[in-house]
Amino acid sequence: MTLKERLKADLKDAMRAKDIVRRDSIRAINTMIKQIEVDERKDLNDEDVVVLIVKGVKQREDAKEQYINASRDDLVKIEQEQIDIFELYLPKKLTDEELETVISEIIAEVGATSMKDMGKIMNPAKQKVGATADGKRINEMVKKLLG
Repeated sequence: MTLKERLKADLKDAMRAKDIVRRDSIRAINTMIKQIEVDERKDLNDEDVVVLIVKGVKQREDAKEQYINASRDDLVKIEQEQIDIFELYLPKKLTDEELETVISEIIAEVGATSMKDMGKIMNPAKQKVGATADGKRINEMVKKLLG
């Protein structure tokens, strides 16, 4: 079952269960998918959908931060609920130990020795870990290992 098919089935389940937060979150994901498919006239695969969901999580994290700063706890709660649902459709996040292992291998492959080599490490790392770790975590791990 593709990710799009899973989203469609989960949307029906959410509607039947009258789970409004889940329904609206899945609809938001489907809207992002449709937008790209129509604009670019292409059918998105699971990897493309995961990239969109990661982007959606990041947007909601940013909105949540703004709501926290504005003391709007009601809106913070809504954003967090959507983030939690979006993350159900993402691959499992790497643990710090797993991430450290991957980054160490890449450092050895490219022969990095100092922070000047950060650029040589970041792209291969992002490609290798995909959505299982964000750029910020990768960056922090590289600094830890090279610093």
